[in-house]
Parts: sequence; C-alpha cells; structure tokens
Amino acid sequence: MSLFDASPIAAAASTLRQTPLAERMRPHTLEEFVGQQHLLGPAKPLHLAIQNDDPNSMIFWGPPGTGKTTLAKIVATLTHATFIEFSAVMSGIKEIKQVMVAAEKAADFQSRTILFIDEIHRFNKAQQDAFLPYVERGAIRLIGATTENPSFELNAALLSRCRVYTLQALTEADIIKLLHRALNDRERGLRATGIAADEDALATIASYASGDARNALNALDVAATLAAEQADRRITKEIAAEALQRRVLLYDKQGEQHYDIISALHKSVRNSDADAALYWLGRMLQAGEDPMYVARRIVRMAVEDIGLAAPEALNLCLSARDAMHFLGSPEGDLALAQAVVYLALAPKSNAVYTAYGSILGDIEATAAEPVPLHLRNTPTKLMKSLDYGRDYQYAHDVEGRVADMECLPPSLANRRYYHPTQEGREKALAQRMEEITRIRQSKRDQR
Repeated sequence: MSLFDASPIAAAASTLRQTPLAERMRPHTLEEFVGQQHLLGPAKPLHLAIQNDDPNSMIFWGPPGTGKTTLAKIVATLTHATFIEFSAVMSGIKEIKQVMVAAEKAADFQSRTILFIDEIHRFNKAQQDAFLPYVERGAIRLIGATTENPSFELNAALLSRCRVYTLQALTEADIIKLLHRALNDRERGLRATGIAADEDALATIASYASGDARNALNALDVAATLAAEQADRRITKEIAAEALQRRVLLYDKQGEQHYDIISALHKSVRNSDADAALYWLGRMLQAGEDPMYVARRIVRMAVEDIGLAAPEALNLCLSARDAMHFLGSPEGDLALAQAVVYLALAPKSNAVYTAYGSILGDIEATAAEPVPLHLRNTPTKLMKSLDYGRDYQYAHDVEGRVADMECLPPSLANRRYYHPTQEGREKALAQRMEEITRIRQSKRDQR
C-alpha cells in the first residue's frame, strides 16, 4: 500500500457517504425503529413475537416507506438467522426455489433461514404455492412484504400459514423525528457536513412525504445538497420546497388506493359533503386517474344516491362526462368538479336503487311465473281464443287514468318495491303514489 492509497477506514467512510441517506439511516434495532407502536410497543403482538423468537412466517402489509424491509432485517438479526432477500419484481420463482432447497438442507444442521420476499403480491397464486411445503416443514421462515391487501392478493393456503401484521403510514411527528435523527447522526447522517435545518423546513418535508420515511429522507438528502451551496449551509422552507418540487401522491391505479379513494369520493357525495368530495376528486385526478373512469362513477352516484329526488342530476353528470371527453384535462376537470358539487348538495334518495335490489332478490327467490293473461300481447285470433288480453283495462279510457288491475304475477300481487322519500322532487312522486293508491281503492270499493 502506498502513502497515496486511501486507508480502509477512509474508503469505508467514502462508500458510506455515497450510499443514499435513506439506506444509511435504516434502523438496525427495534430501539431505533420509529412508528408502528400498535405492533411494536410493550406487550404488542409483533414485539412479543420477536421477543419470544416466534418461528411463524409473517406478512407485513402497509404503504411504502413504513419499514417492512427494515423490520424483516431486524427480525433476522435478533433471531441470528440467515437473511436472504428477494424482490418479486426482479426475481423468478425458479431461483427462489433453489434457495429454499438449500435452506432446507441447512436446517438439518440447525441453521435458520429467513426468506424475505418484497412485493410478494407480484407472484401469482400458482407461484405462491411453491412456498407452501417449505413453510409447512419449517425449512424457511417466510416474511413477505406487500402494499396490497393480502386478502385479495395472496393464496389463501399461504395466508393461513402466516401471521399478517398491518403497518400504518408514519405520522408527520414520526417523520420529523427521523429527519432530526438524520441531521444529528455524525456517522450515518448529515452531522459531519455541518448542514442544519429550520423547523418549518422539516415540517414541509414531513407533510409532503405522505407517511413515507424513504421519501422524506430522500428529500432531505436533496435539500442538504442544495443547502451546501449556501453560505449558512441551512435548509430553509424554500430550499425544502425546491427539493420536493412536487408532492408525490401515493396512488396505485390498479391497487387498493384506487378503490379506497373512489370510495371516499362516493361516500362524501352521499353524505352531502361538497368540500370532501372535491378533495377526493382532486386527489384522484392529480394522481393520474383516468378521468373517464371518474366520470362513469359520478354517473353511478347520480342514479344510486340522488335518484328521483333530483332527476336532473343524471343529465348534469352525463353532460360533465361529455365535456370531459370533449375538452380533456385539465379544462374538463372542472366539469367533473361541478357535477360532484351538485351531487353532494342535491337531495338524496336511494329508493329506486333499493327497489330494484328488492326486485332482483324476488326474481332470484321465486319461480319465473308466466305473464298474467290480461297483460299478454294479442296479435292473433288464436291468442284471443286462449284468453290472451281478456279483462285488460286501457288506463286512458277509465276515470283517473288508473285501472283497478293487478300487473304483478299472482305470487307477488300487491307487492310494493318503490318507497319514495320526502326529499326533493321525490316528495311529489310520493304524493302521486298515494293518489294512485286512493283511486284504485275507491274502484275496488265500488265493485
């Protein structure tokens, strides 16, 4: 080694500095881990499982940046197990099988293996079957990480052999704690660089991180680089905003976020909360959701939750859909916003929706009875000779234009499906139905 060669310690330090801040600050112990106290607090389930060296396989389900990979590594360290990490995006099931076979042989010599599969939901149900025999025999301890609901994405047989732990997005207070730690850590963090940060700058990063520790630390890393060019080497709110540029919204158009946010929009409309409805609409559109999908769901809201209380709502929503198709984004977004506000503020009725559901239930539960003779079509003499159309009463020719004539099959006679509310225009429909009932009853009384 010459005098000009870097020492091993200096080389290691240089390599560490080149590693992203989020990776350098990854917790090594449970004491360093921030968040998830519902699982890791004293006497909480995951804390006890780790403390007792529980050999069961696990699934960590939660949003990105909540510590799923970190927790798996901590478990491996505390249990003195060999940790093998794969990503379902980058690896095939064939190479993972080879590792599992080797792990099973190692188990004969009391060697323990934790096989960590990131994004395990990316494997299809048949591929997931490959883990079953090794998990059942205890050859490996499987820890899977997923951002998707395991109930939908994981093989039921595999799921039944694993304990599912649900991780939550970190709070802003959790994120700020992690940012302070990164700023104050001399060996792994930024302390040695002399970079400092204003509290409002850290709060800005935390609020924009959407509960994702990795996003926050990456943003802090960029902000530190920008601050290093300033004389005071201080991260201000303006520098933090520049580092962030634009908030990255957590949204998977094919995943659970997609369904959760459209559900939030629909339920906000149903609850007549125009502000919340506009917010969730904005979240979907800003995250890149197909606006025509949103338009279709808005039309559904008009018929499901507003119905005949404000029948014009359907036309307004169809017009918003056409405007979106004609204008595109961002101009067409306002048409959808207008429709959402109207739906939220319109009187509500699910009477038609409920009535039609009851009808479908009766159709499923009862026999498909023939149409009553008096309602049948009579285009031929033969049909007339068979009493088709007999006793039919033409409503326009009778008093009140309402005939005393049953139009449902015999087993469902006099059944009421549609029960109008007293909301909006449906109140008038309710009054009309009462009037029709009185007319019919008076004709029956006159028989």
